[in-house]
Amino acid sequence: MAITKDAEYVIKTVKEKNVSFIRFWFTDVLGFLKSFAITPKELETAFSDGMGFDGSSIEGFARIQESDMMAIPDPSTFELLPWRPSDQPVARMFCDVQTTGGQPFDADPRQVLRRNVERAAALGYTYYVGPELEFFLFEDANGTVPLDNGGYFDLTPLDVASDFRRRAVFYLEKMGIPVEYSHHEVAPSQHEIDLRYSDAMGMADNVMTYRLVVKEAAHESDVYATFMPKPIGNQNGNGMHVHQSLFKGSDNAFFDASSPDNLSKTAKHYIAGCLKHAREMSLITNQWANSYKRLIPGFEAPVYVCWAQKNRSALIRVPMYREGHEKATRIELRFPDPSCNPYLAFAVMLAAGLEGMEKEYEIPEQATDNIYDMSDEERISRGIEELPSNLGEALEAFENSDLMRKALGDHVFEYICENKRKEWDEYRSQVHQYELDKYLSVL
Repeated sequence: MAITKDAEYVIKTVKEKNVSFIRFWFTDVLGFLKSFAITPKELETAFSDGMGFDGSSIEGFARIQESDMMAIPDPSTFELLPWRPSDQPVARMFCDVQTTGGQPFDADPRQVLRRNVERAAALGYTYYVGPELEFFLFEDANGTVPLDNGGYFDLTPLDVASDFRRRAVFYLEKMGIPVEYSHHEVAPSQHEIDLRYSDAMGMADNVMTYRLVVKEAAHESDVYATFMPKPIGNQNGNGMHVHQSLFKGSDNAFFDASSPDNLSKTAKHYIAGCLKHAREMSLITNQWANSYKRLIPGFEAPVYVCWAQKNRSALIRVPMYREGHEKATRIELRFPDPSCNPYLAFAVMLAAGLEGMEKEYEIPEQATDNIYDMSDEERISRGIEELPSNLGEALEAFENSDLMRKALGDHVFEYICENKRKEWDEYRSQVHQYELDKYLSVL
């Protein structure tokens, strides 16, 4: 494989900055970041030939008899790690995973997203996303002792959390990841740092970096950060609202000045696709048994499959148009959580939206009132479905989805079915503290 100009720039930069190690990053099917390090003298070989590793040891990748994989570094993702010593800098690059024959590996989450992005590109669209990731800070990893009792947008006194947020934002900016907002969230010791929108592949890489940066900054502050969807039973959980838009060249394909709501037919078909397939894709956007303890009424997380422009209880919210801001027209999908695999999550969201566009799904009526105040009969009469209430229901909807299989590919689809079936069986077999407290002394 020939060395590209981008690769040559990386090799030159590594030499000029006296980089001691380059960490190669990639992601397993469940969304856990994997890494190994090489020295600068191996870098040119890595760019030309890739670096081999044992894929059978990576969750969801390959069986033992098909274990040999190649990590191909993406030079466009080269960045120095700002928390490493400046006199011995360490860099990172994300990698694509290939077979030893040089073919893209089907179970590589980056490849799954790339296939779906290329499908959109073939229709003339570029897919942009902007996620809002929430997380908790606790005293340590052994419990859920909060650091404060603040609420939404509260300005708490200068404390560990304030120092932590400043450090995390500094690290992200140093790595070329623009930050729009950082603030305290609704629950005690809950925080949010919002990233500026980007193309889907770049943003998926950024989400993986973000999660590591948050944990690294927390570690340096002697506290623990978690993206667990629902770590505290009587508080809001951690969400990852995902703002999405499609562009054709420099034009926002979701905007239509002639429409009373300023939404184009493309946008409405896309919304309809995401609504129709929301239950099917929830296993990817909300992949853990714990995820469904967040998706219950009363804690701001959406439960009912509907859309609206102003109603924040809806599954999809469309921020109101401001004159002169056509490029900001977007939809906000509100039910994913930040512990998902972002490559797969963005892939299935896009696949659902494109399905709605290609098949011209009709968008349902807006839900302008509070859905939580409706009776079950009223919701049913208006065709408003409910998201799966647990991992088992999500798995059933996913397993029966041709679209999810098509979006993810057979390898990833079948692995996720097997893995989540096992997780659900393990979860159901446990006796939880609630059951002991409620039943043991009376039954």
